[in-house]
Amino acid sequence: MSKDIELEGLVALARGLLTRPGRQVIAIVGAPGAGKSTLVERLAEMLPDSAILPMDGFHYDDAVLHQLGRRPWKGAPDTFDVGGLRSTLARLRDPAEGAVAVPVFDRDLEISRGSARIIPPEARLLLVEGNYLLLNAAPWPSLRPQFDLTVRIEVPEDELRRRLTRRWLGYGLTEAEIAFKLDENDLPNGRLVVREGAVPDYLLHP
Repeated sequence: MSKDIELEGLVALARGLLTRPGRQVIAIVGAPGAGKSTLVERLAEMLPDSAILPMDGFHYDDAVLHQLGRRPWKGAPDTFDVGGLRSTLARLRDPAEGAVAVPVFDRDLEISRGSARIIPPEARLLLVEGNYLLLNAAPWPSLRPQFDLTVRIEVPEDELRRRLTRRWLGYGLTEAEIAFKLDENDLPNGRLVVREGAVPDYLLHP
C-alpha cells in the first residue's frame, strides 16, 4: 500500500538514498498535467547531487508515428521507445559509463532532441519523470528494477483538464484540437496511469 508524502518528506527520503553507495533512482509518475516536470525541477534545486531524466525524451519521432498510424495519439504508451529508455537507465547505473548523453523532448518543436542533456557521473541521484514508468503493460515493467523509490502525483481530473486546456491554448491549438487532445488522448492516458499502474511507494498530493 502506498504512503502519502509531501515535498519535504520526499526531499528527506532522497537525502537518505544518497547515503547509499552508487547512483540512486527515483521514479516520479503521474497523469499528463499532474506537474511531474515542475516537481522534479524543484527537487533538483533542493538536491544539488541530482539530475533529471524525462521519459518524454524517448518519444518516437513524428515520421515513425505517421508510419504506424499513431501520430494523433502521440503520448500514448505505445508511442515511446521503452527499450531505449531501459538501455539509458542501465548505462546511468553503470559507474564505468561516466557522463551519459540523454534525449530531451522539445515541446515547442514537438520532437525529441537526441543527446540534448549530459548527465555527469557526480550526479548521484537520478530523478526520472514520466507518465508510464510504473505501467503494468509490457514492455514497461522491464524498467522497474532500475527504480529505488517510486512516487505518483495525485491530481483530480477536473484540475488536470484545467491545466491541460491552458497548456494547449498556450500552443495555439483550436478549441476542437484541444477537445480531441484532452478527451481522446491526455485524460484517458491519465486514467490509465492510475488504473493500470503498479502501486507506487508513495503518493504525493500537491
